[in-house]
Amino acid sequence: MTTVITSGKTVEDAVNQGLAELGVSRDKVEIQVLEQPSKGFLGLFGVKAAKVEVKLLPVPEAVSQPIKPATPETEIDALLEGVAVHNPYEEAAAFLKEVAAGMGLDVEVHIKKHRDGHIFNISGEDLGMIIGRRGQTLDALQYLTNIVANRYSESFVRIVLDAENFRQRRRKTLEDLAERLAGQAIRTGKEVVLEPMPPLERKVIHAKLQNHPQIKTLSKGEEPNRRVVITLK
Repeated sequence: MTTVITSGKTVEDAVNQGLAELGVSRDKVEIQVLEQPSKGFLGLFGVKAAKVEVKLLPVPEAVSQPIKPATPETEIDALLEGVAVHNPYEEAAAFLKEVAAGMGLDVEVHIKKHRDGHIFNISGEDLGMIIGRRGQTLDALQYLTNIVANRYSESFVRIVLDAENFRQRRRKTLEDLAERLAGQAIRTGKEVVLEPMPPLERKVIHAKLQNHPQIKTLSKGEEPNRRVVITLK
């Protein structure tokens, strides 16, 4: 996947969603705004989402360091000042410890190689702050951690962030939810529309029900409000 089209309440939200799906930093993509968000009452966004196209740039033989405005990446630079480490994974782990320290937490980061990349398991006390509601904080930190790692890597790297085995527990919760709602769809004969979920969580629902003899799934809507629909075949 080299190009994605994403939506969000603002152009920045849509761009960040695209960067997260591609797993790269802003300086490695070309961004085209397809639709500006419309303004609601008192100038608030929300009537119509922003839509952007985020396209991976070809890898040049030599890249000069661009001058960029203040972004999450520049905040990362500030956090990394004075951190002396030697590879992308160590850079990313050091960044996580800095962020945790800023939250008043003392954590350890255990790095494990996986077939799809590397898993960073965070250990320590009060990790609920790092996980957040339904893993939203953990997902945000994972996005930033991948930015850091790829900044210091010549080839693309992918990091999955976990804490207190949250990913496995969340996967089990989603699989149980998929089975329960599939049963509901069969009993009632009506489709079931789930709440908005990020792409990886929607993928768990689809995978759990893909071989179901009576049920099929699909996704509808635009990010960040895209939902899984469970319906009869």
